Amino acid sequence: MRLRVEFTTEPFDLDEAPAHAVVAREVVEAAELDAVDVGPFGNTAQGGADAVLTAVDALLRKALEAGATRVSLQVNVVEEAEA
Repeated sequence: MRLRVEFTTEPFDLDEAPAHAVVAREVVEAAELDAVDVGPFGNTAQGGADAVLTAVDALLRKALEAGATRVSLQVNVVEEAEA
């Protein structure tokens, strides 16, 4: 099964990326995921279920430890044709 995760971390800072946003980006970029897209207002990544779920666990733990007060995420099953 393939999954796609979309996430944002808060609080926002338009002048400089907060530590929690940097950490979240580093987690998904280091994970064994494909189709990673990191942006200022939302991030997406997809890959195999185990890889995505492992990355989500690390992302939540590390972003919260780095000062995130809210992490919004959505996980969807991706059809193989979308991969």
